[in-house]
Amino acid sequence: MTNQTADLDWRDGRVPISTQFDDPYYSLDNGLAETRHVFLDGNDLPTRFGGDFQIAELGFGTGLNLLVTWALWDQAGRTGSLRFTSFEAFPMAIDDMRAALKHFPEVSGYAARLLDNWTPGAGPTQLPDGPLLHVIIGDARQTLPVWDGLADAWFLDGFSPAKNPELWEADLMGAVGAHTRAGGSAATYSAAGHVRQSLTQAGFTVTRTPGFGRKRHMTQAKMPDAR
Repeated sequence: MTNQTADLDWRDGRVPISTQFDDPYYSLDNGLAETRHVFLDGNDLPTRFGGDFQIAELGFGTGLNLLVTWALWDQAGRTGSLRFTSFEAFPMAIDDMRAALKHFPEVSGYAARLLDNWTPGAGPTQLPDGPLLHVIIGDARQTLPVWDGLADAWFLDGFSPAKNPELWEADLMGAVGAHTRAGGSAATYSAAGHVRQSLTQAGFTVTRTPGFGRKRHMTQAKMPDAR
């Protein structure tokens, strides 16, 4: 996996499809509702917001997960500060992000602030009246193990394990576990057995729960609390 810009096709002019992985960037049913169900509800957010809260993500894509999280953080009363770190090998061009995000008017104000203030490769960027965003570009198998952060919540949002197996390898899931605070969590739309096994080996307590849309199941994972 080498660093390069995402190459896209479009489904019905609305949903970007990665030609590298032949997989959509979000649910064909409703990407925004998928984010809320899988990543926000799956990590018990906004209940856990507070203090200096760190979210980490595999696969930044269009930035939709960030925007929906940002909106929820505002609605929850913006307690504490929010950091959002994402690991992305194939950053999407800003114009392509804009074309995808225009179909989500519920977060249009947040999208405008993101697209006006951040570009791929910019490094840590304080978004106006919002989270500190850092999209780390490169192969996550190389960039995640040397990251100096610890996440309170993980959004595991790579392309399908069948089409992008590199982002679901046991060693990488081990790095996810090693970069999770005690009591932290992870969630993913995938319920693949080897993904759940790798998360278990990484130290998480893993639960298969109802999925979103066409997916019957998803995975929630919890790191034990500190003793």
